[in-house]
Amino acid sequence: MDQAELVKIFGGVFAIMNPFVNLPIFLALTSGFTVAQQRLLAAKVTLFSAIMCGVILFLGQKIIAFFGITIDEFRIAGGIVLAQISFSMLNGKEVSSHHSTDGQQVENLSGLAFYPMTFPMIVGPGTLATLIIYAGHAQSTLAFAETAAIVGVVLLLLFLVFFFSSLFEKALTQTMRVIMTRLMGMILLAIAVEMVVDGVKAVFAL
Repeated sequence: MDQAELVKIFGGVFAIMNPFVNLPIFLALTSGFTVAQQRLLAAKVTLFSAIMCGVILFLGQKIIAFFGITIDEFRIAGGIVLAQISFSMLNGKEVSSHHSTDGQQVENLSGLAFYPMTFPMIVGPGTLATLIIYAGHAQSTLAFAETAAIVGVVLLLLFLVFFFSSLFEKALTQTMRVIMTRLMGMILLAIAVEMVVDGVKAVFAL
């Protein structure tokens, strides 16, 4: 693939999995956690996300085909779910925090890392649809490897942002978090609308 195509894929994947969109959610869910627990959670979230992304890149098209679902139908569904997340962010609704004792927090780190952080926040329907579409566009082994490498770069950025979330937390005031969350919510909503519109056009041959 040429450089423009690679940049486009990176932009699409980063927009959907944007670490800075998910940072306020990560901070909310880890309220009361120690820095060590936050960093352990960051590692687990990245690992689970990498596994899910790998499965979707290699088997995503076969999985949805097995259920008789087309890429465009999946794109519409993914856009709708992403829009729901965006509306929550725009309305300033807090994500349900993980309130428990320190012992319960350590015990439930793996569960919290998978749900809701990995799924549906990072590797949700929008991410699934995006990865399936880009993997389907890869017409060669090299193009597929380049797509997978781009996903790996975004996951690395995700890990770094979450790993150093305690530093970001000190720099972010409550007002800045609200502004960032709502701004990113608007961006996600725009992406969701584009996904739904493109899917509807393809499904109904408009």
